[in-house]
Amino acid sequence: MRAAPSLRRCVCLLLAAILDLACGYLTVNIEPLPPVVAGDAVTLKCNFKTDGRMREIVWYRVTDGGTIKQKIFTFDAMFSTNYSHMENYRKREDLVYQSTVRLPEVRISDNGPYECHVGIYDRATREKVVLASGNIFLNVMAPPTSIEVVAADTPAPFSRYQAQNFTLVCIVSGGKPAPMVYFKRDGEPIDAVPLSEPPAASSGPLQDSRPFRSLLHRDLDDTKMQKSLSLLDAENRGGRPYTERPSHGLTPDPNILLQPTTENIPETVVSREFPRWVHSAEPTYFLRHSRTPSSDGTVEVRALLTWTLNPQIDNEALFSCEVKHPALSMPMQAEVTLVAPKGPKIVMTPSRARVGDTVRILVHGFQNEVFPEPMFTWTRVGSRLLDGSAEFDGKELVLERVPAELNGSMYRCTAQNPLGSTDTHTRLIVFENPNIPRGTEDSNGSIGPTGARLTLVLALTVILELT
Repeated sequence: MRAAPSLRRCVCLLLAAILDLACGYLTVNIEPLPPVVAGDAVTLKCNFKTDGRMREIVWYRVTDGGTIKQKIFTFDAMFSTNYSHMENYRKREDLVYQSTVRLPEVRISDNGPYECHVGIYDRATREKVVLASGNIFLNVMAPPTSIEVVAADTPAPFSRYQAQNFTLVCIVSGGKPAPMVYFKRDGEPIDAVPLSEPPAASSGPLQDSRPFRSLLHRDLDDTKMQKSLSLLDAENRGGRPYTERPSHGLTPDPNILLQPTTENIPETVVSREFPRWVHSAEPTYFLRHSRTPSSDGTVEVRALLTWTLNPQIDNEALFSCEVKHPALSMPMQAEVTLVAPKGPKIVMTPSRARVGDTVRILVHGFQNEVFPEPMFTWTRVGSRLLDGSAEFDGKELVLERVPAELNGSMYRCTAQNPLGSTDTHTRLIVFENPNIPRGTEDSNGSIGPTGARLTLVLALTVILELT
């Protein structure tokens, strides 16, 4: 009676051994891989151990959340002659195999799960197949492909008497996963206050209670300080801050009027009138991030740096946007220098304008690199524009079918961005057109009595405006 349990135990072990001998065993696993970079060659390795005879190996790429399996590799032992080492399937031995799939240039679209399925013949019968599988997730990274820094809400005017917020936007595209984006000013990292929502447009200057440090030692020289103080003194004395005016000697010279070019007035002065709200303390920066997934699996990141602009200090300040990403060996960066416009270059076509021509006056660059993009306003000194309007906004002023009465007229172009503004002037000289009957001009092409009186009136108007 006591031997019965021992006997039953021995029978169970024997049956298990016979069953194991009949069915065999199979274990499958795929070697793990760290994240890979798009463009690299990747090898997926499937290791399996068995004592049976192999039937097939199938690799799948899994898509659509596991609902679709795309077959990418198949090995069928029935059509392979390389199985001499497994012919005696009744002989029990442990064999270790490895199946590899190589992706020569992995792409972002290759990101996702992969499965390795292995089948062996049942040891008891060739009609049954024992299956096992392993899986792995291939994580494909991609470095950002582009980076740029732009100014938000541009073009925008220069504000002399009210503080205004200013925002730099760093746009980084093509990265996976999303990169880390941060700003520097003059090579030093900016300690910014994180924002979850953009500041309201009417919220006024942004403020923070954190301690601040002065920027005078590195951004503000004595010339700027003395000029700013002199402007404030003029304001205290009831005077008017200095602004540019055209030259007082504007009476047209007949010799000048006969030259086959337009006259450019060289005096150009940058308006640097800093009111009382300007202070010399370092501003408080606010940083906000947004992420937009793309259809190709990458992410576009936008980092918005906002602060209360101080033209006295921020002019000619260097801001850089830097990006760190696991697929980059070193940070990627883009930089801009905040610069007020200075010395607009005016180009007028045609250079020898005749009565009835269409004249185009264009701002063709500046003496310096300007950022952010300036806005342009055209006015006619002492009168309205040809179409009757007081001013025109745009980079190019077009005067269609100019009459002789515009001869000697002067035009002012005001270029401005949030850092400052500048004015420049040009005078239009209109010549006689032989294809149009003469009006105010005489047969010599010079200005007749009526034209002379008109020119004198224009000159007097300009002088009165200046005084």
